[in-house]
Amino acid sequence: MPLNALPDHLLSTPQEPVRGVIFDMDGLLLDSESLAMDALVAAGNDLGYDVPLSFCRGMIGVPADGCRQMVHETYGSDFPLERFFKLQEAHLREFVDTGRLILKKGVEPLLDLLDRHQIPRAVATSSSRYRTDHHLKLVGLFDRFDAIVTRDDVSRGKPDAEPYLTAATKIGIPPEYCLALEDSHTGARAAIAAGIRVIVVPDLLAPTEEIRDNALAIVKDLTIARVYVEHHAG
Repeated sequence: MPLNALPDHLLSTPQEPVRGVIFDMDGLLLDSESLAMDALVAAGNDLGYDVPLSFCRGMIGVPADGCRQMVHETYGSDFPLERFFKLQEAHLREFVDTGRLILKKGVEPLLDLLDRHQIPRAVATSSSRYRTDHHLKLVGLFDRFDAIVTRDDVSRGKPDAEPYLTAATKIGIPPEYCLALEDSHTGARAAIAAGIRVIVVPDLLAPTEEIRDNALAIVKDLTIARVYVEHHAG
């Protein structure tokens, strides 16, 4: 199935109504993953370490504690872990505040559709509360969500189901009537574990076979996911 179309059965067969939508943030709402990768490389350079993009991409969709474990296991206990992530945050903030952060294609039309149908929506992200609020406010999306669940708000991050279950609870919609929108396999696994159907819009990582087998669809951008929501809005 091409990425510019939904599988035919998603529009031609009965589906549970979509009564709530839960969005990932980085790489899904915001074109921020490439900025985060560049910031990691820059932080490594500041400290005299070669931190290749191939390694950084392994952190996509992984909560901060998991990223710290990855760096520790790869670079050893002498690596200045906390300094590294503080420098990364500083570089990322510079990139964002100088105008490099933009919305992904289709975000605003989809949110407008949810407004028209009065469908509640939430963010469930692996980013910190500080980063999440700052980024969403900067691009004018902060007030367009009924709930925002960050890594700071849950005890277990993605791929655990907790972020998605928490978001569904906060918007008052049972998981089976929610739709998750994700870009990473880690996030998609979290939605699936929560019993929430998921449409994946890949960003920097290609979906795994596991995700291809379990997601509703893999699509090019949110304009295509919007077709599903409009067809099944409940």
